[in-house]
Order: sequence, then C-alpha cells, then structure tokens
Amino acid sequence: MRGMHVILAAMLCASVVAGCGERGGSKDSANASSGGGAVMWLSFNDGMALAAKDKKHVVIDFYTTWCRWCKVMDEKTFSDPDVKKYLAEHFVTIRIDAENNNERVVYQGRQYTSPELAKKFGVRGFPSLAYLDREGELVTVIPGFVPAEKFLPLLHYMEKECYKRQI
Repeated sequence: MRGMHVILAAMLCASVVAGCGERGGSKDSANASSGGGAVMWLSFNDGMALAAKDKKHVVIDFYTTWCRWCKVMDEKTFSDPDVKKYLAEHFVTIRIDAENNNERVVYQGRQYTSPELAKKFGVRGFPSLAYLDREGELVTVIPGFVPAEKFLPLLHYMEKECYKRQI
C-alpha cells in the first residue's frame, strides 16, 4: 500500500507537520477534553452522519474484545490528554468491534456487518486505525499499536491533508 508508506514516513518525521501549514488546535477550545474521561466513540452510522454534517475527517478504531494491544491503545494512546483534545477538535471518532456480526453499517450506499467492513478496508490485524477524508473516502489503514507521541503527528498529517500533496 503506497499511501501507507508515505504516512508511516510522516509519523517518523515530526517536521512534516510544520511543512503542512499551521499547527493544529487552539489551546482555548471549548470542545477540547481537559484530560479526564475518554475519547468519545460513536457508532459507525452515527459517526459518519456527524462527519458528513461537520465536514470532518474520521478515525475508525477497529478492535476486538480479546486484543491485548487494543487495550494498550486505550490505556496509553487514547487516554493521552493531547490525543483526546486533538481528536475532539478535528475528527469524528468511531469504534468498531471487528468481530460483531450483529451490527449493520452503511458505507457508500451498501450495507455491511462489522467484519465485512473491516475486510473492505483491508484490516488484517488489531488494533487497526482507518483514516477517512472529509468526503468519507478511505485514505489509509495503519495496523498495530501506535503510541501517543507517534499518533499525534499522524493526526496532524491527516487533518492538514498532507497526503494530498504527497508530503
């Protein structure tokens, strides 16, 4: 996946963020999480409706209940105050149990179960984070645990749409 290599390179180089424009996020945002609590996860259908309305990028956390590294992502990455704040300000966050056959989601006019959607997005392991642009199109999927200090530059990269300029 060519796009994934570009994004992984961006994660390793924090200077990419500076080259993409302004740094994201106002320090005094009323919507920002103050450090307590958790990321506000939405169902797929609700999250996609909100993203379309607000014209925001989407982060989808594909997880399973048995996945140890999914739990580590919750404890180490999604609980980080800076990560929570940036996600709340700039993204719609969706969480999908990739093994739940009971949930039906609609993506691009077609109905899927959670495992079917994970397969459509090319998810092969857990956790996996899918990034969608403001139009709801898949940009890339990053598999595995991502620590907060690498996740934040990736979020900046996505939100500033650096992938469109192939930075």
